[in-house]
Amino acid sequence: MSENKTEISVEALRAGDREEFSRLVDTYSGPIYRLALKMLGIPTDAEDVLQNTFLKAFQHLKEFEGRSSLSTWLYRIASNEALMLLRKHRPEITLSDAAPEDDDNSDYSPAQFTDWCCLPEDEFLSSESQAALDRAVQHLPETQRIVFVLRDIEGLSIQETSEALNLSETAVKTRLLRARLRLREELSTYYGERLDKRSKE
Repeated sequence: MSENKTEISVEALRAGDREEFSRLVDTYSGPIYRLALKMLGIPTDAEDVLQNTFLKAFQHLKEFEGRSSLSTWLYRIASNEALMLLRKHRPEITLSDAAPEDDDNSDYSPAQFTDWCCLPEDEFLSSESQAALDRAVQHLPETQRIVFVLRDIEGLSIQETSEALNLSETAVKTRLLRARLRLREELSTYYGERLDKRSKE
């Protein structure tokens, strides 16, 4: 996520400038809520993450050293908030580089691939297709889901994603590849049905 065209002043935020903080909230509320909703799948939980993210950002502004961008720092807070909620239900979730999935040297091989290159672009942009993607994203392991959302949905770079999640770039690339393969396998069924339907029309 790129910074606002009129760059938000960290100095003004630290000085307690309410107008600047309102601009910060206006600029990043949408992306942060979207991240939380993709991660948690529950609007009320996503709203909690959104509120807590800005509350903690306000409380810890003096600790922001500017090593990463302001947006990456906010994503880090939001990601931690989302993971905290997930851990309440699944305490074993961890994002560390040494997560079990990274110890598995065997490559993940999808069971099926459907070549959907022949489908028209509007098929991929339809609300039904977006809903299918959302469902597939919810089925990803949490450690892969958050990497996929930050990189492929929110558009962060590999470096920004690694900074936001405090992971190595290698771990980010590994999880992103596995997430994409899993999604392609799951969506193969959906788009395979779309292709069959079109061929019969």
